[in-house]
Amino acid sequence: MLITGAGRGIGKRLALGFARAGARVGLLARSKAELDLAKLEIEHSGGVALTIKADVRDYEHLCAGVDRMRLRFGGVHVLVAAAAVQGPIGPLVETKPKPWQETIEINLVGVMNACLAVLPEMVERRSGKIIVLTGGGTSYPRPYFSAYAASKAALARFVESVAEEVREHNVQINCMSPGGAYTHMTDEILHAGRRAGPKEMEDAEKIRLTGGVSPDEQIGLALFLASENSNHVSGKLVHVNDNWRKLEGSDMSPDAFTLRRVLGAHPRYKK
Repeated sequence: MLITGAGRGIGKRLALGFARAGARVGLLARSKAELDLAKLEIEHSGGVALTIKADVRDYEHLCAGVDRMRLRFGGVHVLVAAAAVQGPIGPLVETKPKPWQETIEINLVGVMNACLAVLPEMVERRSGKIIVLTGGGTSYPRPYFSAYAASKAALARFVESVAEEVREHNVQINCMSPGGAYTHMTDEILHAGRRAGPKEMEDAEKIRLTGGVSPDEQIGLALFLASENSNHVSGKLVHVNDNWRKLEGSDMSPDAFTLRRVLGAHPRYKK
């Protein structure tokens, strides 16, 4: 399996979890130092990992990484697209265009590049799983984080669309919302202070103190979406706090767990 953004944060957390479950993991990120550390942690726990230094914005480098996975592990059967940046924090009117655009390029175009690099092999093999990490702003407004929110909401619609294209090829692609966890993005919010808004600051402080959602919960959902038990689940947006275990072996309505849930007011913004 291949995980982008595996050098730190939730991407690394999932890489360690999949390795403990017996997966041979391709670790892809921009930082060689972070990749080497993640690989070392996996190998110290008895796992197997391959490091791939690449930027998800570079499609050719991603394809070269997939070729290395094919030579070392026989291909990519599971892709976890976790590479992302938080982007500019603050009111849009005070934001520079370039960092806003870069956020879209990494968070959205980067996922498209990763999917495009692995899908031909999955379609030919008639088997594959893709898990795309979403986040705050996917299904509700996230003021002062417009670039991040826009990229993550776009990913949900991207996943729903691609799922229909590859459904007949027995390839499943889903969005996974991992919930709040203490990462470098938490520190970015705290450092931004008032520019992040009072609600984001409050949430970040809680996560800093509690650690947020436990790794076991996030890894459990990811393992489910990567397993044969979720072969009937595709094009869905599943949050770690959803009762996702009811998805196993159950029939689903077309609109269940989709972006169309935005039609209801999110509790966070109810008056």
